[in-house]
Formats: sequence, C-alpha cells, structure tokens
Amino acid sequence: MNDRYLSVDQVAELLGTSVRFPRRLIEERRIRYVKIGRHVRIPASAVEEFITSHTVEPRRRPRARYGRAA
Repeated sequence: MNDRYLSVDQVAELLGTSVRFPRRLIEERRIRYVKIGRHVRIPASAVEEFITSHTVEPRRRPRARYGRAA
C-alpha cells in the first residue's frame, strides 16, 4: 500500500508519450490500474514492470576467433 499512484497524464509524461498511449494500455489491459470512481490511477510499480518487461537488451555479436582472410 506504500505504492505511489499516478494519473494517466503523469504516466504519459513519464513515458514521454501522448496521453493516448497509457489510455490504450489500460483499455487493452496491458498494464495494472486502479479505478476510484471515475478516476483511473496507475501504480508506479506497474509502470516500472511495464518498462522492464518491454526493455530490449542489446545483442552482442561473438568475436571472430580469427581475423579476416585476405
């Protein structure tokens, strides 16, 4: 219960997107949210989970054992 709850506008600003993107995430139920009356709030931990689950790590190419052939 110590989680901070963010508005849709705050989440959009945090993600650097328009307000439509978090609203679409809510509509498609791709992110956790809390509905209090007509207000929608998204826990900060849900935003962190969304970011970490969609983070793509760079792929490291294996080093060639031998140099190029001339």
